[in-house]
Amino acid sequence: MYKNKITQALLLATGISFAATSFTTLAANVPDGVKLAAKQELVRGNGTEVASLDPQKTQGVPESHVIRDLLEGLVNQDAEGNIIPGVAKSWETADNKTFTFHLRKNAKWSNGDSVTAHDFVYSFQRAVDPATASPYAWYLDMTTMTNASDIIAGKKDKSALGVKAVDDYTFEVHLESAVPYFVMMMGHTTVKPVHRATVEKFGDEWTKPENFVGNGAFLVSNWVVNERIEMTPNEYYWDNAKTVLTKVTYLPIENQVSEMNRFFSGELDFTYEISNEHFKNLQKEHPESLAIKGSLCTYYYNFNTHKPPFDDLRVRKAVSYAINRNVVANILLGQGQKPAYFLTPEIISDFSPELPAYGKMTQKERDTKAQALLAAAGYNQSNPLKFSLLYNTSENHKKLAVAIGSMWKKTLGAEVTLENQEWKTYLQSKKQGDFEAARAGWCGDYNEPSTFTSLMEGSNTTGGIHYKSAEYDDLIKRGIETTSASERKELYYAQEALLAKDMPLAPIYQYVQTRLVNPHVGGYAGNNAEDKLYSKDMYIIAE
Repeated sequence: MYKNKITQALLLATGISFAATSFTTLAANVPDGVKLAAKQELVRGNGTEVASLDPQKTQGVPESHVIRDLLEGLVNQDAEGNIIPGVAKSWETADNKTFTFHLRKNAKWSNGDSVTAHDFVYSFQRAVDPATASPYAWYLDMTTMTNASDIIAGKKDKSALGVKAVDDYTFEVHLESAVPYFVMMMGHTTVKPVHRATVEKFGDEWTKPENFVGNGAFLVSNWVVNERIEMTPNEYYWDNAKTVLTKVTYLPIENQVSEMNRFFSGELDFTYEISNEHFKNLQKEHPESLAIKGSLCTYYYNFNTHKPPFDDLRVRKAVSYAINRNVVANILLGQGQKPAYFLTPEIISDFSPELPAYGKMTQKERDTKAQALLAAAGYNQSNPLKFSLLYNTSENHKKLAVAIGSMWKKTLGAEVTLENQEWKTYLQSKKQGDFEAARAGWCGDYNEPSTFTSLMEGSNTTGGIHYKSAEYDDLIKRGIETTSASERKELYYAQEALLAKDMPLAPIYQYVQTRLVNPHVGGYAGNNAEDKLYSKDMYIIAE
């Protein structure tokens, strides 16, 4: 019931053109009979302070939530997760290799400049330019965009990228291989446009409120680091007439109990998440405010396979097997999460691989196997396994780490040091490989298995995976190149099977998105599995 409807994407896969006039969306059109509150201001919890507001320099979910309000790419999503027009009013492809996007002539930057195909050429080139050091440069490579790989590797100039401004309002993209889900990929933060003159004038300071020029529904009006980001409507936004909210505020609250308390005190309208231990009470006492939906996300611990002790496969498997996923998902969390034995969550459209062998064992059998593996690796009571587990600051992450650390101690006799870092430092540590094991989560960038399996490709170090496997990379390459949907699916299954064999990460659970949402918030996208929430579509209902 939570799966995205991808009818439009399937039309694209067959080469059929798709125009904005072929469907209607409510956007922020308020339904008949709904009375709006006099004060149209929305306050959103956002989990942590953002690392950046530059779309080509970010990689996290908190950043994407904010940027989605400030910048608009070629396409958006509606409340159900369908692909809908953004700056591009229509598009077509005949072969899934060349895509032509027709841009709106009334799309403007917040300084009044027109948004043109040249802006997208500049922004796409900027994303793959080694000088930008984008943590998501690999994303354009995964589209098979012509010359992206060589540009990222420094072998060709960014001007060789397979993008072209046919004219001011026609943007053309060339791929080296047919990718039927390419338009889905264009909803990602990294491929949102930036205003060239502003970026070149101010450099890294272009995102400051006094410098910022965007093309989204809102503008940054105030940014107090570690306290709040405030936005007001962009009067130049092409669909501004439908924007109801007059102000949007993001609060970077890392402690879920504090966030919950501020919600009930009326300080914010919906939370980033909720405190795990308060779920049952909230379900009983405040069901009207509890919003739960399926999510294209997996929670896992990844291992640095290039340094001890996790350069030993036996240790990786022992540590993974000793995690009681049923206890984590059903008891410690208990909100509908599912134990995970794959990186790719089963909510992904058309994905149902065979459970790996260790997933079919009982927990007692897994524990016995884990103990044997660890003993074979040379660890015992006189030589216990010792390692550190890195996680980003969050009470929920800490509580899970403590619980799982206890499992490791009881089952394996392992001595685990928990290390927490604030978000920016955590991202940098993982990027540099400065960790042994680390908490991580991955949320799909589009509703197709490759958005997960590509994370483990050798040249992709997003999230600090550092997994290098020629066999795995070949499976990824074949999955991109094949024109057969059935063969591509089997290759996805083979990729997951190899991950279970090599165990560079330990999948723990498949997310649900649970948060508190005040019933007076209208337009909340409760069925969008990617949790793409556009403030432009929301409004405050009179109570």
